[in-house]
Amino acid sequence: MADLSAAIIPPGVDAASLAAGLVTALRRAGLSASPDRAVRLAEALRLIPPSARESLYWTCRVVLVSSREQISVFDAVFAAVFDARLDPADSRGPAKAPPAIGSGARLRPSPPSGLTNAPYALPKASPPALFPGRERPEGEAGAERAAILAMASTEERLHETSFAELSAEEVARVRQLVREIAFSTPVRLSRRTRKSSHSSARLDIRGTVRAARRAGSDATRLFYAHRSPRQRQLVLLCDVSASMEPYTRVFLSLLQGAVTGARAEAFVFSTRLTRLTRQLAVRNPDQALARAAASAPDWAGGTQIAESLRRFIDAHGRRGMARGAVVVVLSDGWAQDDPELVAAQMERLKRLAYRIVWVNPRKADANYQPLVGGMAAALPYCDAFVSGHSYAALAEVATAVRDGRRTTQERQGTS
Repeated sequence: MADLSAAIIPPGVDAASLAAGLVTALRRAGLSASPDRAVRLAEALRLIPPSARESLYWTCRVVLVSSREQISVFDAVFAAVFDARLDPADSRGPAKAPPAIGSGARLRPSPPSGLTNAPYALPKASPPALFPGRERPEGEAGAERAAILAMASTEERLHETSFAELSAEEVARVRQLVREIAFSTPVRLSRRTRKSSHSSARLDIRGTVRAARRAGSDATRLFYAHRSPRQRQLVLLCDVSASMEPYTRVFLSLLQGAVTGARAEAFVFSTRLTRLTRQLAVRNPDQALARAAASAPDWAGGTQIAESLRRFIDAHGRRGMARGAVVVVLSDGWAQDDPELVAAQMERLKRLAYRIVWVNPRKADANYQPLVGGMAAALPYCDAFVSGHSYAALAEVATAVRDGRRTTQERQGTS
């Protein structure tokens, strides 16, 4: 088969723009795709540039498809985006060869070994191709190419621009995307054990003795038990003071998505701490935001980080909410408290939590240094320090939440 890389990715479109355009097309077709998957797709395309249509198909499908029900929609969108750019003569091959992957309304060829029993068919009618082909008129082809590049450019702006620089309409669009970010925390072994039929599990001595007593004889059967894995609790503490106002609306949408999708616990703080888990549990985003604003009377006020952390630890953290949990603090670190008080409360929180992630939008500035009293005092107790200032930067937050490792650079805030 000839090298089709030039026919697959048009000139001037890099991996990030291609990933953004494809994810946008999938979302418009009704298939949910989180921003971290778009980032992973761009990284995969940069790492292994596709030299054939088949390799491009499987790269995109492995990254973007998470269930069998999504395959037909993905195939239809992939065919609409890429099919028209291929000349059939270039990939015709043998007469009995299977059709091209995801092309037209034909059945898909058999996937790799282990997935041969999945006879999904594409819809009979596919959307018009977004990448023009040789059979399309030159004017129409140019218009469609301009449309896909414009779409990628718009999405790239939404992905890369700081929330503080977006218009009200763009903020509304970003809020819709942010709510779909999927958070996954590291796993831990539960304290309770469950019966297991495998001898590789731990011997359940109590269960074995109880069975022997019921039988009135020596133990003739050994019982085993194992500790099942569970996701760690996710807790988010969001600063809603005046200095964080440009980012508050987007961050609250992030909290709402975490509450409804990952069963996280959500709090906001300014001069006092307010728990918003119940208010953000509703699906309607505007209603959730209104209920959250009504529940926090200190909205856009001053910042008391130490006092807010103390109230969280005393009322919720020590009672189990923060024990072994991943705690995410979204704040610029500008506090009215004494830095020593902030350090003392962060030390208490560190003894309870499994991992602390601090999200500071000011970190996006190349000249930023964490020298402000509250931020400087809290940083030694943080396992990750990220900016989260834009939609693309929130992928770092999701990665920091699910990553259990801690680096020296992250401790010092230089990463």
